[in-house]
Amino acid sequence: MSTQTATPDAPPAPTPPRRAGRRSAPPPDRRGRGITSRVMVNGVLAVVAVYTLMPLTWLLIASTKSYRDLFATNPFSLGDFQFLANLDALLAYNDGVFVRWLLNSLLYTVVASGLSTLISVACGYAFDKYAFRGREKWFGVVLVGVLIPSTVVQLPLYLMASELGLVNTYWAVLIPSLVNPFGVYLARVFSEGYVPGEVLEAARMDGAGEVRTFTEVALPMLAPGFVTIFLFSFTANWNNFYGALMMLNDDRLYPVNLGLYMWNQNVYQQPELYPLVIIGSLVAVVPLIVAFLCLQRFWRSGLTAGAVK
Repeated sequence: MSTQTATPDAPPAPTPPRRAGRRSAPPPDRRGRGITSRVMVNGVLAVVAVYTLMPLTWLLIASTKSYRDLFATNPFSLGDFQFLANLDALLAYNDGVFVRWLLNSLLYTVVASGLSTLISVACGYAFDKYAFRGREKWFGVVLVGVLIPSTVVQLPLYLMASELGLVNTYWAVLIPSLVNPFGVYLARVFSEGYVPGEVLEAARMDGAGEVRTFTEVALPMLAPGFVTIFLFSFTANWNNFYGALMMLNDDRLYPVNLGLYMWNQNVYQQPELYPLVIIGSLVAVVPLIVAFLCLQRFWRSGLTAGAVK
């Protein structure tokens, strides 16, 4: 009987250590595709930026021209600088009616947006934190309201305002602006992301009532969401044209966008209104820009609600 001596397996050859700091270069075709995709994306963004900024650029340039230069020069070339003269004519025309329109727009927008946002936040908080019968069904009704275009409900609103004697008053524009289904939806999302239920329970255990818990505990936590909803409501109410067109006949009650529309309808009979419409449109954009610049810190943080819980 022969015996064989088992030889131990040879250890594997050690692999050479990888040098730190060296990475394998991507294949040339992949690197080429990455550069091409970046160029295409940047090109699309550039086209969108030019398309977006071109009307505003024309508006800025046209507001500095006289009536003659508006038609005698290239749309994007400068003429005689008449910006201050056009602004003075705008503010003085028809006993300063443009200033009244601007104040009307601020009234409709600030009051309606503030109240609408408070109502939306309270409703969204209630949908999130309270359990009541038919909660999800009622919230479904709110979502249906988001899907209905505002122009569809203007005729029923006009008929109801006519029955109540509110047509051609400030209330005819203010009251419908208080309802904001999209704001209720956003408020519920913000409440889920910003207001922990444990904090509310602790406030109740300390003896705080429901109203105090909402106003002193939940509402400060919802400040970024409140500002975000306010900005959306501010923009919608500032641009509310069709509702004011349906409800108002007295030009002293017009918001600024409706007043400019009426001037633009008469430019063929009154050509001197054309420069006023242009510079008035530029002035009408300024409050929106100021609102976004002043509140952008809260708006940016509000957009990330629910991203990290």
